[in-house]
Amino acid sequence: MRVAIAGAGNVGRSIAQELIDNGHQVMLIERQPKMLRPERVPTAEWVLADACELTSLEEADIAGCDVVVAATGDDKVNLVVSLLAKTEFAVPRVVARVNRAENEWLFTEQWGVDVAVSKPRVMAALVEEAVTVGDLVRLMTFRQGEANLVEITLPPTAPYVGQPIHAVPLPRDAALVAIVRGKRVLVPSPDDPIEAGDELIFVCTAEVEDDVRAVILGPDSVQRTRGGS
Repeated sequence: MRVAIAGAGNVGRSIAQELIDNGHQVMLIERQPKMLRPERVPTAEWVLADACELTSLEEADIAGCDVVVAATGDDKVNLVVSLLAKTEFAVPRVVARVNRAENEWLFTEQWGVDVAVSKPRVMAALVEEAVTVGDLVRLMTFRQGEANLVEITLPPTAPYVGQPIHAVPLPRDAALVAIVRGKRVLVPSPDDPIEAGDELIFVCTAEVEDDVRAVILGPDSVQRTRGGS
């Protein structure tokens, strides 16, 4: 993919290096000359420009990018970059960084954002994932909340422990996409059994999260969760 990243601070540079390591072409756009440090990510294309200006984005050929990442430390800038990328240049995928949690509600498709990444939310999800057994933890949201990546760590009392995946009656709009077992990541197949301690990773819509919880953890799990919250 060709990826443009607005903002060449620590976050932008880290994303750029990760993407380059994975074989993608990356362009970093930075408006402050003092932040222009090509030696930090030498294999990226560096552009000194204001990503909020239409002419700058035209000159950088944003329309030729598969993804635009708005990664500055200013939420207003990230929203403007997202809106321009989506509405003016029809970029297929726009990912925006949310710096202040109270602004998260703004990062929607109306502003051109496909995926909003809030570091506090991600950190909270990772903490929950690390310590929670026997409940559903939402790790990430896609497509403006239409689909979520969720995780359930199986307790020994889960109803389908020891049974093959094909015996688990998942609801429509839910898919088991990975099983984390110890240090291994398994691609699930219908005949694989699930075991106590497995971390089951699902993609599902928000509407069926409670149904997934009820199937995997038992019918009373939703009521227990509601009662304990």
